[in-house]
Amino acid sequence: MNIGHAPHSAWGRAHLSPARDAHILDIGCGGGANLAHFLRMCPEGLVCGIDFSTVSVAHSLRKNADAVAAGRCEVRLGNASAIPYGEDRFDVVTAFETLYFWPDLPQAFSEAYRVLKPGGLFLICNEATNPECRWTALIEGMQVYTEDTLRGLLAAAGFTDMDSDTGRRGNLCLRARKAPRGNGEEAAAQSGESA
Repeated sequence: MNIGHAPHSAWGRAHLSPARDAHILDIGCGGGANLAHFLRMCPEGLVCGIDFSTVSVAHSLRKNADAVAAGRCEVRLGNASAIPYGEDRFDVVTAFETLYFWPDLPQAFSEAYRVLKPGGLFLICNEATNPECRWTALIEGMQVYTEDTLRGLLAAAGFTDMDSDTGRRGNLCLRARKAPRGNGEEAAAQSGESA
């Protein structure tokens, strides 16, 4: 869980530069390796992970036990279509090698958008980028999406300011932002009124 995708995950994390006090959510946190790296990147922040597998949640909790005990890390059972956190909670949301298995990508992207703070960043990293790749025939339920498809679904969910890197081996790292609040919205939010 934590070893096989390590080089790809490191490449993906290199596309992030969160603040020391950032709040980060990793969807499909697996064995918790990315959570541990994010804890080092954000020594004053909060790092959370969700996974639909009880085994993965247990691994992530063990790997990051000290940070969990210190209140700097949370790991919950959950899935991308119903993220168990409130609105505008995270500065960064990540998805490493996981959206292949999300049954409702439009709903999942809407959920990622919901839990991001205005101006927050959603990072997707996939090794498989060809829908015809051999893995889809070998792994039940796996679906690979093209960058164009992902960009279209992200835009439909409200994301803007997208950029990507395909790396040396054709891997995909796609970043998209939740629009920051405009001046009128910001003032209304601070005063508790609707814009």
